[in-house]
Amino acid sequence: MSDLPAVPEPHELRASNADRERIAKILHDAMAEGRLTVTELEERLDKVYAAKTIGELQPLTRDLPVAQAPAPVAAQRAVAVPNDRIGGRGTSSAAVAIMSGTTRNGAWTVPPTFNAVAVMGGVDIDLTQARFEDRETTIQAFALMGGIDIVVPDDITVYVNGVGFMGAFEDSARVGEVAGAPVVKITGFAMMGGVEVKRPKKRKLGKSRPELES
Repeated sequence: MSDLPAVPEPHELRASNADRERIAKILHDAMAEGRLTVTELEERLDKVYAAKTIGELQPLTRDLPVAQAPAPVAAQRAVAVPNDRIGGRGTSSAAVAIMSGTTRNGAWTVPPTFNAVAVMGGVDIDLTQARFEDRETTIQAFALMGGIDIVVPDDITVYVNGVGFMGAFEDSARVGEVAGAPVVKITGFAMMGGVEVKRPKKRKLGKSRPELES
């Protein structure tokens, strides 16, 4: 008899971060269309991020018209990942701007959970030279009549699933999955304000660090 393990059924396959984020987007869209309440969305998102297999994700969208099994994840991008990105203690756990502005940039260490709040003000977060305390980091962004800009480099994996109401929660960077890289999940809410995730501008002659995109 062979000692090889049995081939798992499709629903028994382990779910990837991209699988979970795909389902989260379907749920956010369903709430925006009035198919789910905010409470239902929160309950299902808790189950999404706790899911370990494809089979655990499938029931969460079964009663929605867009429900479908998670599609195969695209091949990971080949990007050189610095070996010094992870480690150390977080140097700042929040950035709050109330009728003012604040910035987090340069060489700093991001804790597992970081909160960014802009109320009639602006917050700039630059992860280009940042380190991360853990391999997975969550940035919770809340903008009320204010703006939050988050600059992300190519060598980290970024997932964006925030919600905008009379405002915008935009992923202009579109940085996908990078093998072996730190994972940053950016979530939150923008009301009459904006949260934008973007890439850094290319260096210009005489500039010491990347500029934020305009």
